[in-house]
Order: sequence, then C-alpha cells, then structure tokens
Amino acid sequence: MKKVSLLLILFLVAGQFSPLSVFNKLQADSENSFLFDFGSETSPLADGYTKVSNTMIYTEENGYGLNKAVDTRDRGGPDDLRRDFIISSDYSFKLDIPNGDYFVRIIAGDQIAFNRSSFVINGEDYGNITSDGEEFAELLADVSVTNEQLTIDIGENGRINALEIIPFVQIDSLSVGSIDYSTPSVTLSWQENGSASHYNIYRKTEDTDFEKIAEATDRTYTDSEVEIGTTYIYAVALIHPSGVESEKSNQVTVPMINEQVSPPAAPTNVEVSHAESDRVTLDWDSVNGATTYYIYRANANPAEYPSVAFDRIGATTDTTFTDDAVLTNHSYYYHIIAVNGGGLSEPSATAESPVTYTIKRQMEQLDRSLIAVQSNNGVYLGWKVLGTDPKDVKFNIFRDGRKINKKPIEDSSNYFDPDGTTDSTYQVKIIKGSGDKVTKEVNVLSENYLSVALDKPAGGTTPDGVEYTYSANDASVGDVDGDGEYEIILKWDPSNSKDNSQSGYTGNVYLDAYELDGTKLWQIDLGRNIRAGAHYTQFLVYDFDGNGKSEVVMKTADGTVDGTGNVIGDADADWRNSSGYILQGPEFLTVFEGETGKALSTVDYTPGRGNVNDWGDDYGNRADRFLAGVAYLDGERPSIIMARGYYTRAVLAAYNWRDGELTHEWTFDSDEDGNEAYAGQGNHSLAIADVDRDAKDEIVYGAAVIDHDGTGLYSTRWGHGDAQHVSDLDPNRPGMEIFQVHEDKSIPIGYGIRDAETGEKIFGVDLRSDVGRGLAADIDPRYDGAEFWANTSWNESSGNGLHAVDGQLITKNKPRSTNHAVWWDGDLGRELLDHTFDSGSDPHGIGRIDKWDYESETLINLLTPEGTRTNNWTKGNPSLQADILGDWREEVIWPSSNSEELRIYTTTDITEEKIHTLMHDPVYRLSVAWQNVGYNQPPHTGFFLGYNMSEPPRPAIVTGDKLFGPDKHK
Repeated sequence: MKKVSLLLILFLVAGQFSPLSVFNKLQADSENSFLFDFGSETSPLADGYTKVSNTMIYTEENGYGLNKAVDTRDRGGPDDLRRDFIISSDYSFKLDIPNGDYFVRIIAGDQIAFNRSSFVINGEDYGNITSDGEEFAELLADVSVTNEQLTIDIGENGRINALEIIPFVQIDSLSVGSIDYSTPSVTLSWQENGSASHYNIYRKTEDTDFEKIAEATDRTYTDSEVEIGTTYIYAVALIHPSGVESEKSNQVTVPMINEQVSPPAAPTNVEVSHAESDRVTLDWDSVNGATTYYIYRANANPAEYPSVAFDRIGATTDTTFTDDAVLTNHSYYYHIIAVNGGGLSEPSATAESPVTYTIKRQMEQLDRSLIAVQSNNGVYLGWKVLGTDPKDVKFNIFRDGRKINKKPIEDSSNYFDPDGTTDSTYQVKIIKGSGDKVTKEVNVLSENYLSVALDKPAGGTTPDGVEYTYSANDASVGDVDGDGEYEIILKWDPSNSKDNSQSGYTGNVYLDAYELDGTKLWQIDLGRNIRAGAHYTQFLVYDFDGNGKSEVVMKTADGTVDGTGNVIGDADADWRNSSGYILQGPEFLTVFEGETGKALSTVDYTPGRGNVNDWGDDYGNRADRFLAGVAYLDGERPSIIMARGYYTRAVLAAYNWRDGELTHEWTFDSDEDGNEAYAGQGNHSLAIADVDRDAKDEIVYGAAVIDHDGTGLYSTRWGHGDAQHVSDLDPNRPGMEIFQVHEDKSIPIGYGIRDAETGEKIFGVDLRSDVGRGLAADIDPRYDGAEFWANTSWNESSGNGLHAVDGQLITKNKPRSTNHAVWWDGDLGRELLDHTFDSGSDPHGIGRIDKWDYESETLINLLTPEGTRTNNWTKGNPSLQADILGDWREEVIWPSSNSEELRIYTTTDITEEKIHTLMHDPVYRLSVAWQNVGYNQPPHTGFFLGYNMSEPPRPAIVTGDKLFGPDKHK
C-alpha cells in the first residue's frame, strides 16, 4: 500500500454507527475500514467516523480508547473532521483488531497554530509530522498487526484529529489473455475482488518505471497503446472505496515481437529537408516491409558526448516527419528506425539539423580595464579581451608612448615588462578588435591592489540604547555612467545587524556608489523600516533598460532616502515592533538611477508579506527571507527577479524596467495548485542560467528550478541547503550541472550533483545529516571537469571526501576551504578563496587565497591580504570577487580592517591563456549580480573553464545600445 490519495478527508463509510457496532462489524468482516474522529464529547462528528472523546479510556469491552484523559480543542473549522482534536504529551490510543496488514493514516493539525506531533505505531518510531496554521499534516504507514492490537503512542504536545485504518488486499492473479500484433494490442485479465471500487493498470518497459495508464471497473483490460518491437511489463493495483491503493499485483511480461516475421532494414538517406526557428523536417527513403517509422532525437551530439541518449519523439507511416517541439538556436541530432511485426530495424545514420537563428543578449560595453602593477623587478600588465572581439584580435603595448613588444600579442592579454618602473605609463593598442582602438593611459600601481577611499558613516544608537558602528560589507559593480569602467556599489553593515532568527533593533542600512578613483557619487539611506542583515537587502546592479548605464534595484520602505535626498513613502513612519522586527507597513520595490542614486520608480513589493504565518512561523524569521537576481527571461533583455521565502512557502516575481516604467511580468507561488513540490526547496541564495538551452534563463532555486515563463521546470524535493554551484561542471556531459549541499536529514542526499535541465541525480552522498557548505571547482588536473566536496568529516560508509565530477572518490582528504573558488594564478584551475577566522566576538577574519596541491593533498598559500577583513562572520566573504580589472582572471575586493578603504586585489601571474572577459559570459555576469544575495556564493561561467578545457564559445551578445537604443525597444 504505497500510493495513497492526498485528500485529507475521506468519507469512507455511509451512515452513523455506535462504537461497539463498528468494532463488531470490523471483527466480522475485515474488508471494512475503521475510522475515528477525535475531539470532545460534544464536538461534531464527521460522517462515517466513530468518535473518540478526550475522556474515552480503553476497555476490553469497547476494544478501543485512550490510556488516559487528555485535553481537547475545537477551532470551529474548516470541517467536522479537522475542526477538533485531542492534545497532550506521552499518551496512547489502543485498538483491538484482527491480525493482518493494514494501511494507517493519521491526520494531525491545528487551524490556527503550528503543529509538531510525533507518533510510534506498534513500537516503530515514525518521527514528527508538522504543519502550519490552516494546514493539516498526514502520517501514512503500512502496519502489520500480530498480537490483535494496534497501539499508537503520541509524543510531547501531540495532536491527533483523525485516524483511518484500512485492511490490506492485493491482486495476485494477473495474466495475459491475448496479444494482437496487427492492431496491435494486449488484453489482460485477473480474478475479481469484491472489496475493490476499481483497479489501476500499470505499465512499464524494461528501462522505465511503472506508470499508470488506465482505470478499470471490470476484471479485464485491453491496452491498445502498445507498439511493435517493445517489451512491456504490466501490473494491477486494487483501489479500495476509501481511495487507498493496494500494492501492485504480480507482474506479467509481454514482448511485442512476432517471431514469424523478419524485422525491416534500417532507413537510408535520412536528411533535414527544411528547418525554421521552431521546426525541423526530415525525409528518408521508404523501407520494404516497414509498417511504421520511429523518429528519435538527441539534444547533443552523441559522437561527442557518449552518455547522450536518443529519445523517441514520434512515429509515422510516411517517409517524412516534422519536429515542431524544438528551438533551432542550436543543433539537434536525429535517427530513424523502421518497424514491422517482426520488430525494429537498426538505427539509420544520424542527421544533424542546422542552427537557423541566434538570440543575442544586451550586455555592458566595457573598456579594456588595462592595469599595470609593479611586480618582480618589472611591471605586470593585464587587459581584457572583449566578448565582441574576433578570435584573431591582437595587441601592441606602449610604454611612455613607445611600442615595447616586437610582434603583436595574440595568444594572451597580459605581458611582463622587465624594464618598467613605477614612473612608467602604459597603453594598449588593439588590432582587429571591437570598441576603442587604444586604451586609456594608466599609471603603475606600487602594490597588487587598487585602493578606493571610502566615506564611512557615523554610528548611532538604537531606541533601546544600544550603540553601533559601521563596516564595509557586500559590494557589486556596474557601469553607472556609461564610460565603460565599473563603479562599485557598497552596502554598509551596522555592527548590530541581525539574522532573521534574532530579535533586536538594527542601525539603518546605507548604500554608497564610488568611482574606482574613490569619487563618491551618492548615498542611499534605506531608513528605519528596512532591517539590517544578510537576508533583508538584496540589491541588484545592472543595466536593465539598455541605455548603457546600470540601475540599482532593491526593496525599500517608508523613510528610504534616495541619493538626491528625496524620501520614499512616509518619512515619519516607524513600523518596528518591540522586538525590532518590521512585520507591518508598506513594502516597496524601487529602481534607482545608478549615476545619481535618484529614485526613478517605486511600486508595491511583490511578493508581499501577507499573513506572516504563511511563511512558516509567526514572528517574522521566514517571512523576511529575501532573494534576488537578474535573468534574461526573453533571451535578449535583462529582467528583475525578486523572491521571498524558501524554508516553506516560496514566491518569485519578475519585473521589467523599460522606457521609464517598472512592470510586473509574472509571479510563481508554491502555494498555488500544482506548485506544491516547490515549497521548502530554496537556498539562502539562488543562481540564474539557461539550463534547458532555449536561450532564455531559468532561476535555480536550490533544489528546484523555475522556468523563464514563471512556471516550474522541476523540483527534486531534496530540500533546502546553504550552498549551490551551477556551471558546466562536467565537460563530458552536455549542458550544465548543479552541485548542492542539503540540510534535511530525512532526504537521502547530503550533497550531490544533478543534471541542471532535468534534475536527474548524477551522484549523491547519503549522509543523513545537515551539510552546511560545499564547493565545486576544478582543482585537480588529473580528473576531467570540476571536483566537489563538502565540510563534512570522513565517513567510511558514505564515502564522502573529495570527488571527481562523476562522483569518483579521489581521496578522503579534502581542502578545508568550502567558501569560494577563484581564478587567480596562471593555469586554468581554480584556487580557493577563504579566510582565517577566530570564532570570538570579532565578526571579521583575514582573507586568503590558497592552491590545492593534489600530490601532497595540502593547501599552499598564494595571498594573505594583510590589513584587510572578510565579511559575514564564518562565511568569510570578500566584498566581491569578479573579473573587474586586467585580463580574464578574477579580482577580489576586501575592505581594509578599519573600513576606510576598499582594496581591489589583482593577480600578477603571467598566463598564456587567451579568454574573453568573464563579464561578457552571461552566466558569470549574472553570478556577479546575485553573488551577494543571502549567503554569498562564488560566480561560475556558463562553459567549462578548467584544466584541458576546449576553446571557450564566443558569447552571443551585443553591447551598448546597438540593439536596444531608445528607438529600438522591443
């Protein structure tokens, strides 16, 4: 009895019975169900149920009852079964019942309050079931009774509204009546059972799982949806009038092949005769003796990716077929199989469809970000290859106006000048490149970092007399003035900022904008009605309208002051309660002009808080868990994603900023019918990527993925986690993969990797524990793709450790670092970005960059930025890591220990790799945009970047206003 109706109320028996008469009927006829409604003596009784009052004590005469009197509650709704319940700690319900197998369903909940109840049935512990107000949880169990008594023990503060016990019955007489190869069809039969309301028919093939294909009220069924050449396996399940389904019957196997007939030859001359943006037409030669043709498609080249399988997409009796379920922004691969009564032919040769169109994304028009750093008795130079450059772009270097390289540089975008000094100036001239033909002239940095002076806010005192100060916290970058150079948007964190689970007032949250030369552009004060902490203010910096200048978007409230001094909402409103939480008052979403900080548009924030209890608690912890991101939902232009909740309810909303208007596009709510599987799947962060290769972005919401149109793509139901990494982690598989750690001890995956498009588990480690952090990065050149690991101790039985991307255990020894990964030195592998942290009262550590020595299985330190601090306590985050300056490798921004400056650290290692700036790779650029959301996560590329990588793909982008200028909006 594995499958059960999800209805919470089942009217199983018509009429009303006395307790003794119901019990006697059950003893006499085990095909009947036994149903109990728990409450008080006077509370209403659900139809068909037997009352168990809170004072009904078990006696042998009655045959059922409690072991002691308990309390009761009656909430008046939603119906007679669920409105009332009994409640106490450590009590039992007993029922005398014939020996046998039973299905047991317990319903427990409270119309107005959170419920957690634990149950032990006949000595077996079934753990807790929980539900929020207006919800009612179920415990479903198969129970064998051997001593003619069923005992249910209820734990601390345990509720029970209803109990249903249904005898187990199973069909064991399934057989094949007949097989018709000409129709074709299969007829099944079995012995009729009087306790069935109907039967469910299940079918599978040798490499698939059982799927329900029909219902039958008779003892026979004819399956006319079979196909020649396929072997089918059938089973039948009995459905009780209650809606409960029995175990499946014995299985029967039916091979649909007529051994008297020879199978046909393979089709020949298969070709793509026509292709459009959304369809591909195939033609082939007729095969003698074939009655049907099966068409198969693969979404990647099986010759390149051996793991790719062809999926059957259709059948036809003709020699032509049109596949209208594709978007030909990439190639598809087809083969045809001929069919007759004797079976299937061999596959035809593979035909490849052409790419008929390319969707291009609007992205930033960047300069070359030339940087010069004194290093090793010379000067290191680095500059960007743009995503719009042709492959053969070349460069010449000029020091003090004179060219210093003998021939153009074509295999990298960095250079070491042994004759340079700190008094030198440099420029780079571009040959056959896009954008400007010569860079700005730059001076030489004397240290391997660029210092950006900060204007640190003064501290303050909360209403309860607590003093606080400020430190530089998370940052993001965007070109707010359209000059091709990034500016920094910095969040200031008060020393009394709070996790959502912590009560207390906080200081105001400020955001500043700085040029790289330290010029302060503006400050936004979010005001007293925005609480400070990692989960509250998720700010996005991006050019949303295509005017070449980034906007800043975030949640605001009454009293927010923009960068020009204008107040949003009511300047005098104070919605803080005595615990410091803000659970009332309006919530806004505001688009700010990036160059001035001016509020351009403010609308009501969606998703709104509504009833705080809807999010999993009643004090504001889970209701105010916010996430945000940038996604190209139409494939061409960026949209704003705002999200709320992930432990239970999860709601995402999409907005567009176009032509000076902020418009709401769609909302996804896990509370809506059909979306229930998406509740409780989110992380403390999200990721954005085109996981299904339709050129439009999906939102990776932890263990689930939301499609570009605001519908659910899939949910793994693996539950919440703190860390995830999304990229092409395995270059030997098509598409991208997702590595995630998980908290739910009841889910058999502590950490693992899955296919990003389908959610299929590739590999997982069953730890049955809360795994806090994990990392995926290519740190070992001996293995293809990324390696992954988690911050768990070695466990022999689970085999957790450092894994290759296919799950192979490399070693039980693994890097102690699970925070960030960074491309820093000269090779293609990734280094580890972390910090040294003292768990005392100081919330800051000291950053470090280490390299994993795979031979000695130790970390080697490459950089310790003395005089700086990390952010966010044990998380050890820099303010930002991103490809900001120089070539394709990443910079790391740490604040100084006194928060008087930001230091942008850059590598000075020479690399022979020529890769376009990572900020022109859409997945990486969007990763930088969401990097600081919730628990900061490192950015990743949309292609595999690591040891032995293939040539990176040219990004399909346009920059500036070439596609989306003022008169070109779509």
